Amino acid sequence: QAQLVESGGGLVQAGGSLRLSCVASGRFFGFNAMGWYRQAPGKQRELVATITTDGSTNYIDSVKGRFTISRDNAKNTVTLQMLNLKPEDTAVYYCNAAVRTGSPPWKESPYWGQGTQVTVSS
Repeated sequence: QAQLVESGGGLVQAGGSLRLSCVASGRFFGFNAMGWYRQAPGKQRELVATITTDGSTNYIDSVKGRFTISRDNAKNTVTLQMLNLKPEDTAVYYCNAAVRTGSPPWKESPYWGQGTQVTVSS
């Protein structure tokens, strides 16, 4: 059984930084990437960043230059380094395995974790 556990969230002031970690257990068969997602109150979940097995990364425009996704395949971990946080980054952050599909561009596994809360005050 696959499982994902996120950690590292917290309350920070604008301009601060946080490092989120995700530990995966079990197998995510058929998925070639890992992603970080976030969901703010009253909004749909959105994909923030992805990293493929070969290390290729992709970010939404609003976090480019501020967030960095990385992975350690040997340890089954994925990290999201967040710098210069803004109030609009406030959300619950989740990690998950993903695969490129085209439309929608990414499909996630059904094994969502509890997420970790990130709150950025102005």
